Amino acid sequence: MQTRPSLRELGLNSGKKTRLRRILFDHGLRNGSAFFLPYDQGLEHGPRDFFANPQASDPAYIVKLAVAGGFNGIAIQIGLAEKFYWDYAGEVPLILKLNGKTDIPSDVEALSPVHATVEDAVRLGADAVGYTLYVGSPAQEADFAQYRKVRADAERLGMPLIVWAYPRGAAIAAKGGKDSFYAVDYAARVASELGADVVKVNFPHPEKTSGVKPAYQADFTSQQAIDAVVRSANRTLVLVSGGEKAGDDAMLSKARQAMDAGGLGLIFGRNVWQRPYDDSLRFVDSLKEILAAHSSH
Repeated sequence: MQTRPSLRELGLNSGKKTRLRRILFDHGLRNGSAFFLPYDQGLEHGPRDFFANPQASDPAYIVKLAVAGGFNGIAIQIGLAEKFYWDYAGEVPLILKLNGKTDIPSDVEALSPVHATVEDAVRLGADAVGYTLYVGSPAQEADFAQYRKVRADAERLGMPLIVWAYPRGAAIAAKGGKDSFYAVDYAARVASELGADVVKVNFPHPEKTSGVKPAYQADFTSQQAIDAVVRSANRTLVLVSGGEKAGDDAMLSKARQAMDAGGLGLIFGRNVWQRPYDDSLRFVDSLKEILAAHSSH
């Protein structure tokens, strides 16, 4: 079992450390592990994601669920933050997503445009900001440039920066795909080297080896793969995504492996809210039992 770095090892300025400590020790299980509820899928995937549970199309329902479930934070876009978060402001930390795109264009040259600022996050009372970085996209030069401005503003204003590190583009598709061990491991390292405080990754699939670099063609277990991803992030804390809705046993297994690897925690959206309210809370309780066994200081 790997141990995640403590806050004092992250090199954070006082504003970032204060906000991150508030997220981890004043909310959720208050033990240093994190459980976030993302709700940016309406922009990223379209309303189809709400068909499984129509109530989930109402942002007020999601914020209420985040409070009732005892999450460490909710990640939403600026329009929803301005119209719905204020009802529960201070009851659950806000992670303001600063960029996003629709899935209507192809991901061949993926770029997630910036549509909000770190100043907006401060105005709205956020405790962190989120940025989607498409690692491997042909548009990465423009991506890195707009990310550099966000990173500088986050540092200046003492706002923790969470990077959604997503491999994308034709080159990624030809090297195992966006959730291969190779791609996820590379994305975690890129986010760390570009100054993320926390990186969000999908769970790696070591069995996806078509076209990957030779070092990734060996037989790795899923535990070995997620262990390596967390090591690659070094002193950047790692959140593991639930991804598309899947069976509960599979999700709980991923969660255990992510936490045993030294991950900071979990960020599960569709796996939580694409089900009835009471079922959502029962599933959340199962995940929190895993998080409760992985405390830090």
